[in-house]
Amino acid sequence: MKLHFIGAAREVTGSCHYVECGGRHMLVDYGMEQGQDVYANVDIPVPAAAIDFVFLTHAHIDHSGLLPLLYARGFRGRVYATEATVDLCDIMLRDSAHIQHMEAEWKNRKAKRRGEGEEFLPLYTMEDAMGVVARMSPCTYGERIEVAEGIEMRFTDIGHLLGSASIELWLREGNTEKKLVFSGDIGNTNQPLIKDPAKTAQADYVIMESTYGGRFHPADRLDYVEALSGILQQTFDKGGNVVIPSFAVGRTQELLYFMRQIKEEGRVIGHGNFPVYVDSPLAVEATSIFGANHSQCYDREAMELVRAGKNPLSFPGLRLSVSSQESKEINFENTPKVIISASGMCEAGRIRHHLKHNLWRPECTVLFVGYQANGTLGRYLAEGAKEVRLFGEDIGVHAQVLFLAGLSGHADQNGLLDWLSGFEEKPRKVFLVHGEDNVCKDFAGYLQAEHGYKTSAPYGGSIFDLAAGRYAYEAEPVPVGKKAKAATGAHGKLVDAAKRLLELAMRSEGMANKDMGRLSSQIHSLCDKFFAH
Repeated sequence: MKLHFIGAAREVTGSCHYVECGGRHMLVDYGMEQGQDVYANVDIPVPAAAIDFVFLTHAHIDHSGLLPLLYARGFRGRVYATEATVDLCDIMLRDSAHIQHMEAEWKNRKAKRRGEGEEFLPLYTMEDAMGVVARMSPCTYGERIEVAEGIEMRFTDIGHLLGSASIELWLREGNTEKKLVFSGDIGNTNQPLIKDPAKTAQADYVIMESTYGGRFHPADRLDYVEALSGILQQTFDKGGNVVIPSFAVGRTQELLYFMRQIKEEGRVIGHGNFPVYVDSPLAVEATSIFGANHSQCYDREAMELVRAGKNPLSFPGLRLSVSSQESKEINFENTPKVIISASGMCEAGRIRHHLKHNLWRPECTVLFVGYQANGTLGRYLAEGAKEVRLFGEDIGVHAQVLFLAGLSGHADQNGLLDWLSGFEEKPRKVFLVHGEDNVCKDFAGYLQAEHGYKTSAPYGGSIFDLAAGRYAYEAEPVPVGKKAKAATGAHGKLVDAAKRLLELAMRSEGMANKDMGRLSSQIHSLCDKFFAH
């Protein structure tokens, strides 16, 4: 009965934990790293085909984005997630697969121009994304589910994103029983649309995020509607556009909620029915999913609007841009406008085109409304970059660059502590993950010194023996670049296939002797054929 720390250990993105119990192999999240990668992640300690279950906290790509890769490598188990998370993953993982395909094509064109022969393959395909979505089992909040003998789980609304959840995991192996709680990303309170984080009463071990473990949201909560109205008024009066880099899922819908109120109350004077563009096919699809899941996920204020016959996410002047041609036309329309576009950290997507058209214009405003990870274009702009390079061209930053403080989907230090205090008895240990290196370390020290929690901030590769209550192995930090290069491309697929074959051989005990003999003969024949070359 062990817990392995795989991803988002002393880093903010790439969440992944591996749990083994009673011969079963499980993952909690399998996310993609985004932004600057500081420490090398260890591999999952078993072949993908050996994973029996994945428990998914929410749909954000840094928690779900490698699930199609798991499928490509042979995973055929079940993925348990809330109903809204399954709906969002259906669009977000397909979108991610499309990005992988486009990036591979771009790299291949560059390689061809340089006369290089190596072919770049996408990390995974659309078929892989659709394959893993088909393995998803939608669950409702509060339902305790037995997934196998000795393993039960339950989702609790954690208020970070539509469908987001903390996960309670009950494990039994022989006479040993332990309960783990994975916080997932803990939401900020009083967010629009979705409910506040719910607490959990009991756990032996808590694996807790610490993204904002060293930060505090403003004591006087910002009136977002008033603040947004002021920014729109000031920018429109100068004849400029307000460009908002925004995550397509979650943050975009919050902004639409605020824009509806601004328009309904007539807070922007002299600019008529100003247009608000949502320039992201993914955001358009996600907005419809929000509406479809309102009964389980919306908070009281949003449900009052629904019951009054109002759509909280729609209003006059809202324009949804899906095609690339519609996207291009936005910047040739001279009316002052709001452009909400992905990605939220400006690393990819249509937002980079809008920045190219608007960053150099002093009358425009670029408004950040979410966390900007180290190493991202968004972080450079937020920290005052005077020039950036976009599509091979140096662009001067003359637009006003603002950050709307407090508009965050993550709990701050007080919110994290408030959630942790919901346990009736202090857990045996609290593991701090999903935060920058020093934040994990300092927050762990704070919880221990000031509040009496037994804490740890492990590095990737650490293994905790749940039955014994101690580390079986405490890993040292391995900076990126120090780790041996992993097999990629066609070679990587071959290695994955070999791992899957090994897993088949390991599980063959009990198979009929003649079947094992035939399989052995076929393997030897295949090896003889290729060794002969």
